[in-house]
Amino acid sequence: MLPPILAPRGIDCFTARSADEVSSFIRAATVHIAVIDLGIPMHQPSPTAVADGVSRTVAGGARVLQLLRRLEQPPALILVRPPQADPTESARTLREALHEGVFTVVDDPTGPHGMEHLLRALKSCVDRHFANHWNAA
Repeated sequence: MLPPILAPRGIDCFTARSADEVSSFIRAATVHIAVIDLGIPMHQPSPTAVADGVSRTVAGGARVLQLLRRLEQPPALILVRPPQADPTESARTLREALHEGVFTVVDDPTGPHGMEHLLRALKSCVDRHFANHWNAA
């Protein structure tokens, strides 16, 4: 979703399909801002499991947060959360994320105006962490 929007502005994006892919990527590249979906699977399901319809995935979003926070230079973090069942759950998720050092939390961007909210969050993050200057290479 984001790469076609951000690439023309000189911003490189990497899309991971699992926490394992994130782990491999951060060993090879510097990450300045990370948009993390709490629902990202820990492991990529095997093609046979998907074909058989037996794809049981474990959410790996919390693990991705841990990996990124342990980096020598941790990136600014934007957390994407699934729709919340009730206001109490919503408040708890937000509180926990902010306690973990997340810059902001946005709801699943697939809903109405979701991408607009995510892009606003990215702009705020760039403004705050990079003083309105993105050093795109």
